[in-house]
Amino acid sequence: MASLVEKQLFKALFSSFLLVLLFSDTVLSFRKTFDKNKPCKHFSFYFHDILYDGDNVANATSAAIVSPPGLGNFKFGKFVIFDDPITMDKNYLSHPVARAQGFYFYDMKMDFNAWFCYTLVFNSTEHKGTLNIMGADLMMEPTRDLSVVGGTGDFFMARGIATFVTDIFQGAKYFRVKMDIKLYEC
Repeated sequence: MASLVEKQLFKALFSSFLLVLLFSDTVLSFRKTFDKNKPCKHFSFYFHDILYDGDNVANATSAAIVSPPGLGNFKFGKFVIFDDPITMDKNYLSHPVARAQGFYFYDMKMDFNAWFCYTLVFNSTEHKGTLNIMGADLMMEPTRDLSVVGGTGDFFMARGIATFVTDIFQGAKYFRVKMDIKLYEC
């Protein structure tokens, strides 16, 4: 008789354990849904990049540290590090609201395509902290979305999308990109 009671108790405890496990997994896997039309923060900035060409030390904001020759016509393998000013308007000489510090490299042999990884560093009276952005820049597309994967300070643990639109491109010397940043986790 004692073994029958023990078996029933074991079945009841095991069933309760499975129910707790099932419901805890359901709660843990719940994802918050976001309305892409209602970000919690929205910014528009201009990203200015002047590539070092050997003669423009004072003005250069980026430098190619690897540029292998002979890998095609699309700069495949070129690796660039940058510390670029971020402004509110198209004027390169405007007061920067942040600095974009990071790198990009060309990662496609058949077309222009780069992969960006950088941090927007804010240090102003309006914002303090960082936003971390990374992703593929499919340069031939009119708009490109990169992921905002985190942040610090005013942007602690932020997530969202940074949409790129090329505003001006002057060969390998200078480009300006409009960044439309929408944060959905603030």
